[in-house]
Amino acid sequence: MIQDVNVVFLDFPNKGKEMVVENEDGTYTVLINARLTHEQQLKEYLHAIGHILSEDFQKENVQSIEVSAHK
Repeated sequence: MIQDVNVVFLDFPNKGKEMVVENEDGTYTVLINARLTHEQQLKEYLHAIGHILSEDFQKENVQSIEVSAHK
């Protein structure tokens, strides 16, 4: 279960779409590129939530995490 998720929209300096940070208190911050369309932002938010629900922050292999997330 997700306790708290903070969402921040930022103009990313690169082509990144989203990033998730696990905070020290067990909450999460999802950073979403403000330059994306609303539909793309929603897609990236749902992608980030999927990582949180799958407890991907407890896993080691980043490649396998992304492969699973995109299935």
